[in-house]
Amino acid sequence: MLSRIFRTEQDGAPGDGHEQVVLCHDRSSGLKAIIAIHSTALGPALGGTRFFPYASEEAALEDALNLSRGMSYKNALAGLDLGGGKAVIIGDPNKDKNEAMLRAYGRFVESLRGRYITACDVGTYVQDMDVIARETEFVTGRSPEHGGAGDSSILTAFGVFQGMRASAQARWGQPTLRGKRVGVAGVGKVGHYLVGHLVADGATVVVTDPFEAAVNRVRAAHPEVEVVADTTALLQAKLDVYAPCALGGALTDPVVAALSEFGTSIVCGAANNQLAHPGVEKDLSDRGILYAPDYLVNSGGVIQVADEIDGFNFERAKNKATKIFDTTLEIFTRAAADGVPPAVAADRLAEKRMREISALRTVLLPGARRG
Repeated sequence: MLSRIFRTEQDGAPGDGHEQVVLCHDRSSGLKAIIAIHSTALGPALGGTRFFPYASEEAALEDALNLSRGMSYKNALAGLDLGGGKAVIIGDPNKDKNEAMLRAYGRFVESLRGRYITACDVGTYVQDMDVIARETEFVTGRSPEHGGAGDSSILTAFGVFQGMRASAQARWGQPTLRGKRVGVAGVGKVGHYLVGHLVADGATVVVTDPFEAAVNRVRAAHPEVEVVADTTALLQAKLDVYAPCALGGALTDPVVAALSEFGTSIVCGAANNQLAHPGVEKDLSDRGILYAPDYLVNSGGVIQVADEIDGFNFERAKNKATKIFDTTLEIFTRAAADGVPPAVAADRLAEKRMREISALRTVLLPGARRG
């Protein structure tokens, strides 16, 4: 097994740099993974493990860096005493994943001695976390049979729905999607649950997903849902709300232009890192489209798995996730007062909390040692 550090920074305060980025390679199992710790200003870095067939190690590294930074902001805005980290395993989860590989990965997580706590993400599931946990205690999102929180998609979708209700309140004066046309791009683990909330709330739902099995599962549960061929067709479906719930980078310049052309008022979805590049948030705002920052509204999942650290209680975690509604409204209010897009207001609030809590390190507690 080989572990190689790309770079480290000792200061855990927020910033562009990462505290620690490690390449993990185990030849016997075929594991190639990257663990990125962005910040431990608020506590140990918590973030999921993504298993994906990246085209190169460089592409995997870029994703790990972006995702881990997003976790710092997500955990800060969610009020958790946890920093931000993320891991990626390079490979096809449907072909390459095996017990030896997951356990080898678990040993690398253990080697970080609690600086990083992992969980599920794209390509990894509760059962995988149970396997990883055979080699490390620093893992959440385990099955209920092993004392875990189970499928974090449940509260991720619930949190996105709360953010969408808050967006509706800000835009139309009522915290409901009743009578609104909502397009969901990606109906996998999170999108499927989100559709259920929207249908129950009285929304007209239009979905798309490249995987036929995911679409069929939605159709079976909600036959009234409309299905379109692809994202292009979805953007043209005259939506009130667009919910990107697949991979990141969904909000490109052409997508924003299409949303504006076809009259979409709100963007609120579960995908991480939705903004394709800096400046998209301003373009959305300039076009009158209300954007609910992704790492704010999709934090229900991390709230769920974080609750597992102290002994999981679903109702307690759900109550915390319900507060996403209030935080979303607060961000919209701050954005309007400061004359900035909501994404900028969210960043400022998250950075403020990380900065203030990090500063407490200068207060020496009785019996504590300076590092």
